[in-house]
Amino acid sequence: MKRLLISTICGLALCGSAAAADITLRASHQWPGGKGDVRDEMVRIIGKELEKDNVGLKLQVFPGESLFKAKDQWGAVTKGQVDITAFPLDYASGRHPAFSATLMPGLVGNHERAARLNDSQFMKDIKAEIEKAGAIVLSDAWLAGGFVSSKECITAPETAKGQVLRAAGPAFEQMLVGAGASISSMPSSEIYTGMQQHVLTGANTSSGSLVSYRIYEVSKCLTAPGKNALWFMYEPILMSKRSFDRLDEKQQKAILAAGKVAQEYFSGEAKKLDQKLVDIYKKNGVKVVTMSKENYDAWLKIAKQTSYKEFAKKVPNGQKLIEEALAVK
Repeated sequence: MKRLLISTICGLALCGSAAAADITLRASHQWPGGKGDVRDEMVRIIGKELEKDNVGLKLQVFPGESLFKAKDQWGAVTKGQVDITAFPLDYASGRHPAFSATLMPGLVGNHERAARLNDSQFMKDIKAEIEKAGAIVLSDAWLAGGFVSSKECITAPETAKGQVLRAAGPAFEQMLVGAGASISSMPSSEIYTGMQQHVLTGANTSSGSLVSYRIYEVSKCLTAPGKNALWFMYEPILMSKRSFDRLDEKQQKAILAAGKVAQEYFSGEAKKLDQKLVDIYKKNGVKVVTMSKENYDAWLKIAKQTSYKEFAKKVPNGQKLIEEALAVK
């Protein structure tokens, strides 16, 4: 009762005693909790590491949009209303257009290149923008993804024509419109309902979300990442800079170290997510295909005429960011 009273009175995301001991950090995200979603697990690993380190920090996790809606997590973490979030960065591209580069068609390609991007000038520039807005990155995570459809398999660009699709961000939306698709924007947590109610005929999202949200129940075909993964999205674990700055040095070191442990866990799980996706969809009777190099190149040609062109034109230093990402071999 006493701890609950303190939490209510302080009115802040980060609450604790005057001696800065036994602080409970609040973590919020949109993913299902306790069901094996890799992003939820990364957050919980941070909590477990903090408990082990015994530096007076605990973590309380609010999964499944139980504290903030999917796209509201960004405002909450940058304002210090929540301490930690697992967040698809492109969701904040309306406020920070540069973040669209972290969901640019064909910019990543595979898991090995995604890992190399983490230490590139491209990501240093993105992280500088994150920190300027009021958050810091605890763990890097790039998730591959694919397409689902209740109509027909999405492979070559012409297969998207006439379909109503959900895309995770403006860069993919522009590319899909360029191929003749219509767009209905929504977070990945709403794809299932959108397809069930025939608002959507299909969508693209991460391998993790395609499984966690049970989208196989409303799909006829899955275009899995395979060797030609058009879709990669940066979904880091973020911490409010205000919350981080309130911690003492020992606690700051502990939470940064915990973030690295969570990142190492993700590195080992990233490829497994793609195989798990294929296995579960096949098990549930969904047709599974992959994109050929020819189809991948056809999509990339449209992307360069649409999303790449718009990004370079409208985003300050947009062309520079694209060139920095493409420079990573």
